[in-house]
Amino acid sequence: MLIQCPECELQVSDKAVSCPHCGYPIKTAVEETVKSSKKNAKRRRLPNGFGRITEIKNRNLRRPFRAMVTVGKTSTGQPIGKPLKPISYFSTYNEAYTALVEYNKNPYDLDEDLTVKEIYEKWFPEFMKTKNESYGRSIVAAWHYCSSVYDMRFKDIRSRHIKGCMEEGTFEYKGETRKPSPTTKHRIKSIFNLMGDYALEHEIVTVNYARSFNVSKEIQEAIENERVEHMPFSVQEMCKLWKNYDMPYADVLLIQCYSGWRPQELLNLKIENVDLTKWIFVGGMKTKAGINRPVPIHTKIRPLVQRLYNEAKCIGSEYLVNCREPAYIKNDYRMSYDKYKTRFKNLIRALDLNPSHRPHDGREHFITEAKKYKVDEYAIKYMVGHSINDITEKVYTKREFSWLQTEIEKIR
Repeated sequence: MLIQCPECELQVSDKAVSCPHCGYPIKTAVEETVKSSKKNAKRRRLPNGFGRITEIKNRNLRRPFRAMVTVGKTSTGQPIGKPLKPISYFSTYNEAYTALVEYNKNPYDLDEDLTVKEIYEKWFPEFMKTKNESYGRSIVAAWHYCSSVYDMRFKDIRSRHIKGCMEEGTFEYKGETRKPSPTTKHRIKSIFNLMGDYALEHEIVTVNYARSFNVSKEIQEAIENERVEHMPFSVQEMCKLWKNYDMPYADVLLIQCYSGWRPQELLNLKIENVDLTKWIFVGGMKTKAGINRPVPIHTKIRPLVQRLYNEAKCIGSEYLVNCREPAYIKNDYRMSYDKYKTRFKNLIRALDLNPSHRPHDGREHFITEAKKYKVDEYAIKYMVGHSINDITEKVYTKREFSWLQTEIEKIR
């Protein structure tokens, strides 16, 4: 490459020892330029409060760059730094810088003296990003019984404190003192399991004491005794539902009885996932086998699905099932599980059906009828989202969707 001689300003090769025109030492000039450019490439100082990155030298480290975050100031105004958690050391400066950028987008308190309540307030929003609202409400309800340990430092929590919340926790509601049910006791244990994992990940504790014991056999047996079995609808009840399919939400229940969706799955179905040409639903949740599964739309419920689809389009909703009452004229059409549960009970009462029926019974009815009419057992599992353990069927057998359509039509 040709460069300009600093002395005579004529062009000369950068590999020349000296300028052929004037004799100026070129090699020395190039070295000085490189040194100058390296000096100018010095990294800029990080903003105040952003943190700092230090390269650990004279040690053979695979990750020599340590990231520190600022968590406060001394009485003299000097910043107090602590290692970034959960990872403090990085292979390159840029990796450490990126980690500090992510931390500063949503800084978390690394104080080891955080209380149980403070840990809960940090953990719960993060945990709920992947959970539904109904499950969240069950956690909040169980959390009310843990008030006796709210102000304890989380690192001081031991098994006996968690067991105390489970066995002796109370909650005041409308002047009534409530004690946790067996199911709530199990939920309390689960909450502390997960909060302990969170605190362990952020190095606030070194042991998760919630996982050092199991729920007692007595509580497990009590939960089993509380559990009410699902029941299919009788022939007479199905006749009533078909005779009154225009009654609010009877069509929703009939669709469930002929498709096997869980209530929450049916309420979460978007119209973009309902194909009225090929007559297919696509939806699902809860398990790997259940997510995004295709289910044929049975011929008996196609008019009902078409009507719900048209209603959703008319009101501008993205969901197939919506609130229909005049009170929802303000565009609050979203149907939650709790809303549907109330409407389901009203429908059961209005048609004088068995009062023990619950919203999951439509799914139970579908599976019962499918077995009654000898629908292939693997077809049932594909449609309701149950896992298949048979290797031949799961891995080596390729099924056409038309096979599912043929099988579901066996149900009458």
